[in-house]
Amino acid sequence: MNKAIEINGLSYAYPDGQCGLKDIDLTVYCGESVALIGPNGAGKSTLLLHLNGILRGGKAISIQGLQVVDNNLREIRKKVGMVFQDPEDQLFALNVYEDVAFGPVNMGLAQEEVDRRVKRALQKVGMKAYEKRSSHHLSIGEKKRVAIATVLSLDPEILALDEPTSSLDPRGKWALTELLRSLPVTKIVASHDLDLVS
Repeated sequence: MNKAIEINGLSYAYPDGQCGLKDIDLTVYCGESVALIGPNGAGKSTLLLHLNGILRGGKAISIQGLQVVDNNLREIRKKVGMVFQDPEDQLFALNVYEDVAFGPVNMGLAQEEVDRRVKRALQKVGMKAYEKRSSHHLSIGEKKRVAIATVLSLDPEILALDEPTSSLDPRGKWALTELLRSLPVTKIVASHDLDLVS
């Protein structure tokens, strides 16, 4: 089985000198779903932010055989889609269509391909009828779905999700869990939600 993520001896200290990660080893194989659990401050989010180079801990990480270094970042960021805990960190455009189209447009894709990817991503997350709606007027559950669509529009092979069910009611958690289960990509999820994890 091919390795999607390989981490060997990853350590990271925050700018104030506090240790965030110390000597982490992890292998995730293509198609696996892996959960990171632990208390606040354990380094779960910090680890996820290393997967597409937002944070750097040296040459300790490879994504499908590519080291997470400057020369490979463009390719790695196509492979690893990062979904942040707070969807407001990903939603900034005037409407849902523009939010989901942002990545494909910046990849230089033709408008026809951008339209196709936006429609497909919104359909996958059950938000097809929301293209013209303002992202900022949606419920938290709807915002999380749109945030996932912004990543799916890039066709990532790996999804890194930080606390995807936080702030959701039980119905929203169930719906998001079912959505994530249906996505045929490698997933690495940082979560306190043991129901989601199981």
